[in-house]
Amino acid sequence: MLEQSRCGLLVVDIQGSLARQVVDSDKVIANARLMIQAAEILEMPVITLEQYPKGLGPTVDELQQQLFEEPKRKTSFNGIQHEMIEQTLLDTDRRQWLVCGIESHICVYQTTMGLLDAGFEAEVVVDAISSRHPVDTQVAIDKCRSLGAGITTVEMCLYELMATSLNEHFKEILPLIKAHTD
Repeated sequence: MLEQSRCGLLVVDIQGSLARQVVDSDKVIANARLMIQAAEILEMPVITLEQYPKGLGPTVDELQQQLFEEPKRKTSFNGIQHEMIEQTLLDTDRRQWLVCGIESHICVYQTTMGLLDAGFEAEVVVDAISSRHPVDTQVAIDKCRSLGAGITTVEMCLYELMATSLNEHFKEILPLIKAHTD
């Protein structure tokens, strides 16, 4: 089970024009935005990655508005291969990471595998990931699952993190979920 005190959010490469080219891009961006908002309310660290922003462009404005920290730049598809990024994760003292972003079969998949290889727990938020082709997302989800990553959805992981309606943040998170699903 996900635990609020042990969990962080990793947002992978939702940037530039590519973010608008993936399947269900508006939904993926909205779901990632909701995850960032909820993570901040739940006092969970949010780490955003950008793949070669000089060429691909920056993180999309809808997400930039929610971020308190600058995205971490990378060139490897597996974000954990960058020592500075891995150290940033270690410095949070969180062992569980929710992963959202694009593209599912490249940077999301390889970063998720990097998390597992580095000894972290990883769960892919499947309604907050995408690729240009649906088959690539499905294969990425299947492969992540078969190699030990958890699979979740935005709503499922948020309720799991809160664990009870008595959670001190429940009344802040619930309206976000309701507004998002209406």
